Amino acid sequence: MPDEGGVRPAVLTEEVVRRAFVNCSRGEASRVGVPAWVREVDPRAPVAGWRDPRAPERGCLLVPGAAPGLAPRALVLRAPSGGGARAAAMCDLCRTTRSAGDVALFAAPRAGAAGRRGDTMGVYACADLACARCVEVQRATAALRPDPGRTVEERRADLARRAGAFVDAVLGART
Repeated sequence: MPDEGGVRPAVLTEEVVRRAFVNCSRGEASRVGVPAWVREVDPRAPVAGWRDPRAPERGCLLVPGAAPGLAPRALVLRAPSGGGARAAAMCDLCRTTRSAGDVALFAAPRAGAAGRRGDTMGVYACADLACARCVEVQRATAALRPDPGRTVEERRADLARRAGAFVDAVLGART
């Protein structure tokens, strides 16, 4: 559910984060574990992602607002129980190539009636959902290899665009 009037808030309170979930019921959103650090995320950040400590197979992806005036949107994701990829793989969101086991296929229930029927959208994402941290890497390391030839600012903007497009797809919007 969008924030009041669809306007991006100045701060991310726990209430704002819970109202941002667009692919689950209010009851499920109330049960999601929201870490304290999420409330300190800059509302202009491209994304914030975390695994729910109370339900390790549940992940959350928060898109605070890709542009001024947009309310935050968030998705509940289901993580695989068997871990991540068995070889190095690239995250679809941040386009960072990560070591074996550090990228996993997440399933996001579609919003509305489609989701209630069990329809999902999948995305290969950083297993820890730390895509925002990955795009900040200045130089490639053995474990993290960001999109080559792109500046940190370009990678942030690309992450925000791709995460927003994924949320739109889960909502059923045509992109």
